[in-house]
Amino acid sequence: MDREVAPEYLKTSRNRRWLIIIAIVGAVGVIFYFFRKSLSSTLESARIRTSVVETGDVENTLTASGEVIPAYEQIFTSPIRASIKRILITPGTRVQPGQPIVELDKSLTEIEFERYQDQLELKRNSIDQLKMKLNKDLYDAEINDRIKSLNINKLRADHEDAKRLQKVGGGTAEDITRAENALKIAELEKQQLENDLKYNRESMGASLRETELGAQIEGKNLKELQHKLKMADIVADRKGVLTWVNENIGSSVNEGEMLAKVADLGSFRVEGSCSDVYADQVKSGLPVIIKINETEMRGLITQVKPSVKNGVIGFTIQLDNAKNESLRPNMKVEVYVVTNKSAKTLRIANGPAFTGKRKQYVFVLENGVARRRAVELGLSNFDFVEIKSGLKVGEKVILTDLNDYEHLEELNIQ
Repeated sequence: MDREVAPEYLKTSRNRRWLIIIAIVGAVGVIFYFFRKSLSSTLESARIRTSVVETGDVENTLTASGEVIPAYEQIFTSPIRASIKRILITPGTRVQPGQPIVELDKSLTEIEFERYQDQLELKRNSIDQLKMKLNKDLYDAEINDRIKSLNINKLRADHEDAKRLQKVGGGTAEDITRAENALKIAELEKQQLENDLKYNRESMGASLRETELGAQIEGKNLKELQHKLKMADIVADRKGVLTWVNENIGSSVNEGEMLAKVADLGSFRVEGSCSDVYADQVKSGLPVIIKINETEMRGLITQVKPSVKNGVIGFTIQLDNAKNESLRPNMKVEVYVVTNKSAKTLRIANGPAFTGKRKQYVFVLENGVARRRAVELGLSNFDFVEIKSGLKVGEKVILTDLNDYEHLEELNIQ
């Protein structure tokens, strides 16, 4: 029959097991620490990259992207509603001033032009007819006015005769009153006629000016259409290269629709863009560095686009050397916007060892031993990092990422 194990024995056995486990774990940890330390304290020189502290300028930059585009690019649009009749030049061809690019079918617009011409002739004919009518009406009114004047003179003479007859007993007071009333009526009628004549002159002049103004509008419409017909001859007005053309022969194009692009490939600019996080730092007038493979170029921001699209702000860069042979249309380039600069300061080449922190540790190499040292950093760009304190001119610093060795004070370099 089995007997129950004593609680004191179970407790002692459990404690013994825990002590053994703790001892084993501690021994493994000590062995691992010393093994790691023995391995980590030495590093092959072929695995590291170094740089020497020097004096120079450091520019703080923002990373952006850019696209090279021609400094001058002319876009040809259709000035009229027409159809594409012929393509005279293929994309990539160099063009000279006066060289035709696209031929449009302008027949509909030419018919409309002839209709405008007919309308203008009708307007001018209407003006001539109106002038003749106005002259006739004015002439009739003036003749009536003269007749009325002669009639008044006759009535005034009759009135004087009636008064003389009354004095000699040959007439009555009624004859005088009748002659006087007839004279007054004639004078009032003459005043009315003169007023009508004045009104007719002003009214006829206004009608004539209105008709002439309508003719002027028709004339301007005709000149505008004539200009559009002339512009419908799609012709290059300067040297360049045809970069694009609408090759859909027979298709209809509306007024303002793009037909071709001619660019001057001898001069370029860069359209840059960056995150809108830097919108308050990107300003007109800031210097810019453009990198094309191993080629570095300089320029200035001339315009910052007012709107933000999809979290991106755009800006235009004018290059110092806009005719550099490395530039190609639509080429993607690296853009660095210079926001600040320190002149004649301590600097060192940028590398993985620098993490972007203001204060950090680096390893300084001297006589085959790399010693850890605290440094304070300032401005930085893709080439250099400014050293505020902790290093001196001529000291050699390891640029390789040594985060795995940051617990060491020294590191042997073989």
